[in-house]
Amino acid sequence: MRWPVRWWRAARWGDAYRRCAYTAAVLAVALLALMAVRLPWAGDLGIHAATLERLRHDLAHPGDPLVDAPVDSPYYSPWMVALALLAKATGLSTFHTLHLAAVVDLAVLVTGIAHFARTLSARRGTAPLAILCVMLLYGWELFTWSGFPGFTSLALCLAYPSTLGLGIACHLWALTRKALIHRRGWAAYLILGALLGVQLLIHQFTGLVTVLGLIALLLGARPWPDRATWLRITAAAALALVIVSVWPYYSFFALLDAGDLDPTHQPLYIHLVSRFCLLALGGAALLVRLRRDRRDPLVIFFGLSVLVYAIGGVTGHYSLGRILPGVFLPAQFAVAVEAAGAGGRLTRWIFAPVTAAALLVGCWAQAGSLSYVLRGDAIPPVIKHAPRQGLWDDYAWVTRYVSYGDVVMTEAFLPKRQIPAYGPYTVASGYPDFFLPDQGQRLKDVHRYFAAKTPRAQRLALLRKYDVRWVVQYASDGGLDPHDPALRQVAIGPDGELLLKVVRTR
Repeated sequence: MRWPVRWWRAARWGDAYRRCAYTAAVLAVALLALMAVRLPWAGDLGIHAATLERLRHDLAHPGDPLVDAPVDSPYYSPWMVALALLAKATGLSTFHTLHLAAVVDLAVLVTGIAHFARTLSARRGTAPLAILCVMLLYGWELFTWSGFPGFTSLALCLAYPSTLGLGIACHLWALTRKALIHRRGWAAYLILGALLGVQLLIHQFTGLVTVLGLIALLLGARPWPDRATWLRITAAAALALVIVSVWPYYSFFALLDAGDLDPTHQPLYIHLVSRFCLLALGGAALLVRLRRDRRDPLVIFFGLSVLVYAIGGVTGHYSLGRILPGVFLPAQFAVAVEAAGAGGRLTRWIFAPVTAAALLVGCWAQAGSLSYVLRGDAIPPVIKHAPRQGLWDDYAWVTRYVSYGDVVMTEAFLPKRQIPAYGPYTVASGYPDFFLPDQGQRLKDVHRYFAAKTPRAQRLALLRKYDVRWVVQYASDGGLDPHDPALRQVAIGPDGELLLKVVRTR
């Protein structure tokens, strides 16, 4: 009589665990859906809005999204072109279109995580656990970055192409795994190749993660692919290369010599314990999988990504740190699979409760993002002091005065990153722009305009050089005196910034 009782208790415990996982996953996705409605502004939202603005106004020759220059830009991806076509067809504004993009991105990402998880395990709790692990299993210190699928990162980056790219990556891995297991024909592999080509154009850093994941799936395939399968894989890879080669908006291969992104990405190599310590549980799950299968694809994926990340740290090429999602994801999926019960009794009584505890710690680290959708008095007291990333106010107030295509001289952090989202240009880009040949000169000229010792005549010459119509500055920034005859003060922004119209440059 003992075995039926034990079985009933285990079944009851397992059902409760799965119900909790499903409930928590649905709640997390629902909160992110609210973020899509709220569309919190911080980070790179401005450049994606500016990209959509340029495509909406000139689909054939949009030019640089941030400055008035006729150059290509890697931000003009197939996804942004599709959104621009939608905006032109429906009359939606740029930000309304980005709200819709955030909803689509969220749907593709969540279904992609669940899709890939189900190819790793048929157990019912795997998919919701995978969603929770991907969003919450990091560390006790909040860390956000575009293309990193932590809950707060997703809340801020839902409308970014990187979110869509990550969702497509998960679907690609799932479809590739199915194609290998079921020995699909030519059509399936050519579809995979086309999808990979588009994904590489949508977000290049996520594309590298995707490729490493696909290589891991091939190296870990059981049975080993036969000659016919390798021919189909080669054809799929060739099709992906053709697609990225013929894309008309920018040269994909020019990105290999796009400039030095390493200083920007150096933060990806610091505070690793506090930011990612919970992934140690993923390391344990991967060791369990390694003992079962020496060619486990998640283990290979993890190993390849760690190798690339280590090379970046040793050589000082810190931009390789963008491979970190390739370190996170296999560990997180491994935790989800093992916690769902793949490891038998040990998993049931030890691994699953530890995973639940780790997810609770992850919840605390990400709980501050609730402030993006709740009023201050509605935030539960227990999480009022949870870590959070501050949001930016919008810059829509300038559109009452500044027209589309006007050039604005500014050196302040937020105006450079936000004003182009509404249609105007800035003299210097607020983001690294290695397709812009005179980026360095533009930065120097802006600094010279606001420098204290620059003569008035040189400042006027710089305004003429870039056909500047507006200046946005704080009183302490320098530049021409706001009362100079060349300028006329038009408005004062919410944070005290001055909006000055250039009335003459002679």
